Amino acid sequence: MAKFVSAVGIGLMALLAIGRNAAAQEGPESEGFDDGLRLYAVHVNRTPVQPWPGYGMYLGNGLVITAAHVPGNFADTRPHVIIDGRDYPAGLVRQGSLEGVDLTLLSIDVAALPVRMRMRRLPLCAASPYPGERVVVITPESAAQSRVLPPAAVPTDLRARFDTVIGDVATTGNSGSGVLDVYNSCLLGVISRKITIERVGAGLGARRQSQDIAKYFVPVTSIRAFIPPQASF
Repeated sequence: MAKFVSAVGIGLMALLAIGRNAAAQEGPESEGFDDGLRLYAVHVNRTPVQPWPGYGMYLGNGLVITAAHVPGNFADTRPHVIIDGRDYPAGLVRQGSLEGVDLTLLSIDVAALPVRMRMRRLPLCAASPYPGERVVVITPESAAQSRVLPPAAVPTDLRARFDTVIGDVATTGNSGSGVLDVYNSCLLGVISRKITIERVGAGLGARRQSQDIAKYFVPVTSIRAFIPPQASF
């Protein structure tokens, strides 16, 4: 998973701890709730298959949204989408980049999908994410709840670029996972990368220590702008 590193002071830790504790106090609504959302999560694999898991979200009408660095350059990796263990060759609708908009939109053959998937539609959230918003991060294997952190949780040198983040780094899905609004079951964003800080101990010759503090997700406003008008779902 992509990672950005920044040096930061200790004062940030208290703010992040608040976000983690708030998420921990509220578990999933029910197993059925989680299972229903996980149906939209898919695996995205390169050819040959990469050694790390790649994720995406099925939007409907054969469209799959993922982080651009998951499939990488489409012409080189010839990605496939995996749903319920079945392999579907993917076509390219639009490709972004890690350094630009970290999104890629793929297409698969709707007619080849299981009946339960053909009619499914995952709506984009109408509202932008806001600090404190309760979310659930979805992969085919997991549904982990978290909260949107305030921009102040991001080091100042990265804040202008990565202003939509969640906490709970260790328990939520990685690149390409969907960030969904818990109450409206709509897509709020796509996980892009970890944000890591480096801290230096007070003692002479103390080593630098790295710590993952948040995950940046590409927000729904960017997703909506990225999807071409002709790609309806």
